Amino acid sequence: MMDGTARKFIQPPLDRIGAWLAAQGVKANYVTVFACLVGLAAAGLVTAGYMLVALVLIVISRICDGLDGSVARASRPTDFGGYLDITLDFVFYGAVPLAFVVYDPAANALAGAALIFSFYVNGASFLAYAVVAEKRGLSTTARGVKSIYFTTGLAEASETYIVFAIFCLWPAWFAPVAWVFTVICLYTAISRVVQARAEFPN
Repeated sequence: MMDGTARKFIQPPLDRIGAWLAAQGVKANYVTVFACLVGLAAAGLVTAGYMLVALVLIVISRICDGLDGSVARASRPTDFGGYLDITLDFVFYGAVPLAFVVYDPAANALAGAALIFSFYVNGASFLAYAVVAEKRGLSTTARGVKSIYFTTGLAEASETYIVFAIFCLWPAWFAPVAWVFTVICLYTAISRVVQARAEFPN
């Protein structure tokens, strides 16, 4: 929901940095992998209780996640690059809630499992929609130029990052916040199914 607004402010400086990196010969896929590794390092820090340092790494990871697209557009976007970006995004999305479960399984296990389940369902609805949209030759630039068809929703990347930040700043709130965001993610998935039913009639 907030991605479109955030992109207006974040994308121009990212594009300038991305163009500079591309001119230095940096590959977009390297940035994608680096973003994921930093995100996994953040998850590792969460398991050890270093929440503020983890939050800093999450911010760096997500900046790099936006930067890889800028590097790709300044050089040569590839289908594999788009595939790698989406795949490693979901690695990151699953790793952070799992880290909070490992950090305090007694308090966080059930809520963390529910949140990861909602990410799975939401991600499936998103990717399945993109596959059918591609099959039908549909395109959209609602979230900028992307390698696959992006549908919008109540729970998008910006909302997820905010929730992860709340987890790190107030780890005792993990379970109630996770339950609320689980409902939001499932609502987003259901709304996408409704949208698909209208867009892809029998």
